[in-house]
Amino acid sequence: MEQEVKVTIHRSAAENRTEEPPQESGTAQQLKELGEVLSDVLSSFRESESYERILESTEKTRQYIKKNPARSMLVSLGAGLLFGLFINKRR
Repeated sequence: MEQEVKVTIHRSAAENRTEEPPQESGTAQQLKELGEVLSDVLSSFRESESYERILESTEKTRQYIKKNPARSMLVSLGAGLLFGLFINKRR
């Protein structure tokens, strides 16, 4: 069930004037600058040799897992078990 409702908006004389754009707060400006810096750092990292090595290692790992799925599962299970025991003893 739809109904149409007429709405009339009245503006005062003060609202009709052109408003200046709001100034960004200090925190908003800092976050904007931080975002720009992080973007620059990420861009330079993607162009680095280290990033290429990471991509190559990732691809080699995927290939190994595809060739040896059982061994990969057992290694990950053992690593998870050891990690879980190590974390549990810290509590």
